[in-house]
Amino acid sequence: MVTVTRKRFTREEYHRLGELGFFHEEEQVELIRGEIITMPTKKTPHSVCNTRLITQLVLLLGEKAIIRGQEPIIIAPDSEPQPDVVIAINKPDEYLSSHPYPEDILLLIEISDSTLKYDQKTKLPLYSEARIKNYWIINLVDNYLETYQQPFQDLQGNFNYRNKLIILPDTTVAIPEFRDLYLDLTRIFPSKSQQSS
Repeated sequence: MVTVTRKRFTREEYHRLGELGFFHEEEQVELIRGEIITMPTKKTPHSVCNTRLITQLVLLLGEKAIIRGQEPIIIAPDSEPQPDVVIAINKPDEYLSSHPYPEDILLLIEISDSTLKYDQKTKLPLYSEARIKNYWIINLVDNYLETYQQPFQDLQGNFNYRNKLIILPDTTVAIPEFRDLYLDLTRIFPSKSQQSS
């Protein structure tokens, strides 16, 4: 009987593959728990939402934090996801010396359409295990914002968040760690015509 095992990669091996040209330039990949995941091509609503979100966050936060769009973060020796948006604490070198670690992250945001289940079932426990305090999913399938706070581990060893809140797209929401700043979701969610693209 043959035993089949998966080859899992460390971040160092993953970076080496990139240096060797293993990935196509336009290919979007990320390392999740040792597996190299190819991400689907972004549809128009996702792109519109991402652009609007970053624009609004830059206007609201100014120089109070660093806003990164679709850039890597370091979770563990075997995980380097590329979230849609990360609000990170200010650092003098603006993360030139290293991508942000969980302790640097004030808020992590994924924009989800075709990746909704992946962001809810795979990335959510990964972010919880890393103790990322605030995780948002902009759910373009159901047209609302899912906010998650207070990561924890249950008695079976599973990681999740204690608090989940659904926020409708016609309202405002406080930005975690900046309670005096509110994001107007009507400026973020694409219109119905854009979502049908």
